Amino acid sequence: MAPDVGNVQPEGSTQVTPSDSTTYTATASGPGGSARATARVTVTAPPPPPPAGPSVDELFLKEVRDALFDFNKADIRPDAREALGKTAEFLRNYPQVRVTIEGHCDERGSTEYNLALGDRRANAAKQYLVSLGISADRMTTVSFGKEKPSCGEHNERCWQQNRRAHFVQAQ
Repeated sequence: MAPDVGNVQPEGSTQVTPSDSTTYTATASGPGGSARATARVTVTAPPPPPPAGPSVDELFLKEVRDALFDFNKADIRPDAREALGKTAEFLRNYPQVRVTIEGHCDERGSTEYNLALGDRRANAAKQYLVSLGISADRMTTVSFGKEKPSCGEHNERCWQQNRRAHFVQAQ
C-alpha cells in the first residue's frame, strides 16, 4: 500500500488516520498474479470555533445606562426613560443578572436630605423598570446621597452627572 502502511493480512484490514487528504494505492500479489486499487481518504478540517463575543460583564458596562435627574427631583425625565429602556432590554436578555440601583445626588444640600433624595431616585428607577416588566426581586436599591460623586468639579455640568441612579451588577 502506498503511502506505506506495511503488510496487511490477506483477509485483514489496517486502520489509517492521515492528517491530510491522501490517496492510497493497494497492491495485492499472489500465485495468480497481482491487482492494484486506489482509495482516496479526504480529510476536512473542523470548522473554526465561533468568535468569542463580549462577556455579560462587558455588555453590562456597554448597555446599562445611568438615569439622570433634575435638581432636587426624583421624577423620571424623558432621557432617563430612554436610558432605563435600554437597561430593561439588557435585563430582559440576561435574566440571570441582578442589579443594585444606587441613588446619587450632587453636593448641594445636607447629608440627610441627599440620602433621602438618593433613595427616592433609586426607587423611582426601580419602579420604572418594574413597569417595563423587570422583576422587582432582581433589583435592590441603596442611597449614597452626595457621598460618591462621579465628578468632583463645582459646576452645573458636573452636578448633573452626579444626580443619577447608577447600576451595579449584584453578586
